[in-house]
Amino acid sequence: MAPGAASKNLTAQRRQTVTNLTRLNIMNRIIEANFLPPPVEEAEEKARILIIDDSRDFTYSAKRALERTRRYSVWEENDPAKAHQTAQRVKPDLILLDIAMPETDGGEVAARIEADPALHRTPVVFLTALVTKAEAKSGLRIQGYPFLAKPISIPDLVAGIEQYLPAHAASGEARIA
Repeated sequence: MAPGAASKNLTAQRRQTVTNLTRLNIMNRIIEANFLPPPVEEAEEKARILIIDDSRDFTYSAKRALERTRRYSVWEENDPAKAHQTAQRVKPDLILLDIAMPETDGGEVAARIEADPALHRTPVVFLTALVTKAEAKSGLRIQGYPFLAKPISIPDLVAGIEQYLPAHAASGEARIA
């Protein structure tokens, strides 16, 4: 290949690379626009839900389903040892909390939240496979907290959230810090 032809070929390859990178950048912006969580300004208008469960599959699917309702901003925490810290950062309007988790169970997490002056008024609803749906509907409480039985359908989960969500959070009123 002649030296001039090689230079032209290299220039054409560089142009193609720049074109491909530009296309990729545009595709990434489209993906971000369609799939990333809403900006914080939008999130503050919705009720803030924190799901604490050691099952990543459960928290991920529940988060996605609840966010599709466009009524909630949902955070997930899969490490019960970090749950209290995450709750302090998120300042949720309601916490959905698994009971049976390794090392730190839901009762311990609930006790830490209850002892925290900034979080003690945050409603905690246990999610557990340790009880039946009939027991959950009976109005019984576990350690003084209401609970929902797993597995749970999304309509039942939304109904449970709405039942225990404070009225100001459900209406989108501003949060008092």
